[in-house]
Amino acid sequence: MSRKLTLMSQTVTFTELGPAEFRQAISQFVGVYATAMNPPERMLAGRDLILERHAANPGFRALAAIAGSRLVGFTYGFHGVPGQWWHDMVAGALATVHAPAGSPGAAAWLADSFEVAELHVVPEHQGAGTGRALLLRLTSGRPEHTAVLSTQDTESRARRLYRDVGFTDLLTGFRFSGGEPPYAVMGARLPLRTRRPAPEAAGPVAPVVPPRPSSW
Repeated sequence: MSRKLTLMSQTVTFTELGPAEFRQAISQFVGVYATAMNPPERMLAGRDLILERHAANPGFRALAAIAGSRLVGFTYGFHGVPGQWWHDMVAGALATVHAPAGSPGAAAWLADSFEVAELHVVPEHQGAGTGRALLLRLTSGRPEHTAVLSTQDTESRARRLYRDVGFTDLLTGFRFSGGEPPYAVMGARLPLRTRRPAPEAAGPVAPVVPPRPSSW
């Protein structure tokens, strides 16, 4: 299924990919990730194998954004279950955090969740609606009750997008490994918000900071 969005006089087509189609384009997705994030070389090593493995997860869905004949963005996710590396890391950290009154605990966020594993857009298409369109299409019609993701713990364009559509911080300053920058883990109830919140309703969300083991 393909849909089109016109940005800056250029038409972007959004195409949903099955696992087999996704696997065939993994090298292109890694190229978009490298262009969008400019990561150190160690972050690229083995990334294709990670994407290959994720394509076998339950409830897998992927979308590609194409302008002309060029891949300019992609996103994918799947149903989160125990035994998946990200799920187990986050579940362990959330279990140590006392949830504020009236806020769902770790079990509620992860019990029936859709994990947004990756969302990347090349720099020249950032800020033009491509990332938002990918995210909303990816999560549209999902059967899960929540969506969860992790993003670098900075006030970035991506972080603002996630907040705009309803994500709130579940963990901040979280490190998946000693060599990575700190991340924020965010969660939202599905369906996501398709309209920007009114200014008075868009105040900052108080972060939930987990205690850090001495090895961090």
